[in-house]
Amino acid sequence: MAGRILGHNFIHGGSGFPGLSLAVVNMLTGGQIETAAAALTLEDVADLDHRETIGLLQKEELTAEEISRVTDLCLSWYLPTPNPTNHHWLFQLMLSKTVLHHGIQPIKQIRKGLKETGIWPLLSARPDVHSILFPRESSVELSSQTIIESIRWPQPTCDSDEEDDPVPVDNISTVTGFLRKFIEEASPDVLCDLMRFWVGWEQPMSKLYVKVVRSIYPVAHTCLYTLELPGHYQTYTTFHQDLMMALKSISYGFGKV
Repeated sequence: MAGRILGHNFIHGGSGFPGLSLAVVNMLTGGQIETAAAALTLEDVADLDHRETIGLLQKEELTAEEISRVTDLCLSWYLPTPNPTNHHWLFQLMLSKTVLHHGIQPIKQIRKGLKETGIWPLLSARPDVHSILFPRESSVELSSQTIIESIRWPQPTCDSDEEDDPVPVDNISTVTGFLRKFIEEASPDVLCDLMRFWVGWEQPMSKLYVKVVRSIYPVAHTCLYTLELPGHYQTYTTFHQDLMMALKSISYGFGKV
């Protein structure tokens, strides 16, 4: 099902699917497990406990407690245990085990769904298409102008029936002006955080929606690419303070304060 969703999304001009491990993308698009393993990094390990344990093998010397942690995980996966000469080899082996070998069945199912949508000949024959379907956040170049050009600003109407108590037009103009100023003055890192808060990833979207509503703090509906801003702001300082606070929530709040 996930593969069919990705395929149909691509066919109908939807956004790409960023955030996948480059090794998993390699497998999904027909690569071999040996080739995919060469692209693995520690950040590809989804389980944070396993990531921390496997990462210990990158240290030159391990304490007795750290050796015990790695050994327990190796034994649970039927792998050789660490010794003074096999840390690098064991590190690569454990990465491959947790990301590729443990994920081989879901990868096969997603690839099957992609094939059922009819885009497989394109994926197998055109490697340059892979970056469109599975864009890399690390390759994204965000700019204030790019974001502003993608925004669909609110178009207030006095006779709107969508809300019982609509935000006054003057307030909407003030708040959207604050947002434009925020974007124009933001650093590249803040722009990335804004995108992650707004849509869930750093990949810029062709359409970004803004609503000015009656609420207390900024809220993002990531699936709808919609940023809801409170209409009560009278000063840019307060607006900037609250939006920066919202951006700090991206690591745990899934787009909400």
